[in-house]
Amino acid sequence: MTLQQLKYVITVAEKGTISEAAKELFISQPSLTNAIKELENEMQLTIFNRTNKGIVVSNAGDEFLAYARQVIEQASLLEEKFLNVKKQSPRFSVSAQHYSFAVNAFVDVIREFGGSQYDFTLRETQTYEIIEDVSRLKSEIGILYTSSKNKEIIIKLIKQNSLEFEELFIAKPHVFISSRHPLANKKFITLEELEDYPYLSFEQGEYNSFYFSEEILSTVDRNKNIKVRDRATLFNLAVGLNGYTVSTGVISKELNGENIIARPLKVEEVMRVGTIKQKNMSLTRYGRAYMEALREHIAEYL
Repeated sequence: MTLQQLKYVITVAEKGTISEAAKELFISQPSLTNAIKELENEMQLTIFNRTNKGIVVSNAGDEFLAYARQVIEQASLLEEKFLNVKKQSPRFSVSAQHYSFAVNAFVDVIREFGGSQYDFTLRETQTYEIIEDVSRLKSEIGILYTSSKNKEIIIKLIKQNSLEFEELFIAKPHVFISSRHPLANKKFITLEELEDYPYLSFEQGEYNSFYFSEEILSTVDRNKNIKVRDRATLFNLAVGLNGYTVSTGVISKELNGENIIARPLKVEEVMRVGTIKQKNMSLTRYGRAYMEALREHIAEYL
């Protein structure tokens, strides 16, 4: 077993295909395939299951990759410290629902580790894809919420994918609206008061069940519904159409400007926002720094 082989399997897991990994590693597909097979034979385990749709990390492979990542990180630290080897380009990925604090924490990590070279990824994506990204090691950390309505399904999926959920904070639902919205001056807002305004939500693709909805109380019937894919579009519609969405109440004026405000929604429900990661994987230094930054940004609002 060599460090190079470990780097190979990590890259394949991140890219999801041999062809994409080979391009990233600047080697031929046959050479990469042979290197992985040799490692699997030596370790007497199957790291990747081959299917018609590509390759999938096996259960044993999940555990192996967790240790492999730690070995590569420690080897990199040793080379930097004792061999004066040029620091390798940092690589770190996060998949999250659309939360401003997730972006702020990501910025902090880049400022701390970025330097002149880095390869960081922040995916603001659909709920199911967050779980899939972390389970396939495309992202080290995922961020999502659970509630009394979706908790059973979401936690079941998390466990089935050998992941673990760590709660960050509990939030009461808030309405995000334009600062010029007719309800902007109210201390609290009720669902009845929102009936005449467009409801904005993030679409979930083929997994459009309310269990995967990013917005709590998604089962409430609404006359006007607009689904979007990105945060900027949603906030533009909130300003242009007096639309609204429902989220945690944690909002960043630095990122979202002065035009969007949060007002408490008068309902008996809570959002438990937390992170997910591989159960048997210790976080890299970037992951640990990201978790620390998350807690610092959240503390400003709690």
